[in-house]
Amino acid sequence: MLKNPSNLTENQKISLEMLIKTDKRLHRAYLLKEALRLIFRFSYDEAVNELERWLKWAQRCRIQEFVELGRKIKRHREAILASIKYGLTNARIEALNNKIKVTIRMGYGYRNIDNLIALIKLKSGWYTITLPGRNQPLDEE
Repeated sequence: MLKNPSNLTENQKISLEMLIKTDKRLHRAYLLKEALRLIFRFSYDEAVNELERWLKWAQRCRIQEFVELGRKIKRHREAILASIKYGLTNARIEALNNKIKVTIRMGYGYRNIDNLIALIKLKSGWYTITLPGRNQPLDEE
């Protein structure tokens, strides 16, 4: 249910269809999830209309989690639409945060915090280190 429909295998499609047929509330939740996901693929003008339509649907769906999500989306509506309009996301920042968290877990037990910071900088790509016996990397212009 969390995968994009286009990425489902045949067995997963069959399982999803069986789940949807047996639980109407689950089916409604799945449709709401997919409709919200597709809003980010529309142009700005279409997204404005579709988001408004989705918010109305979420308010009356009687699934408490989607009602709450609808309230949160209403509060952040302008920021969401701005991200669609300008094509900006925080994906790179989130990826960097994840890389830092993984590195911190790897560095558990470092006695010197400076060593951990150096490892984070090294893994995050802030520094290029030339190993002995290797050519210097060319500067890209």
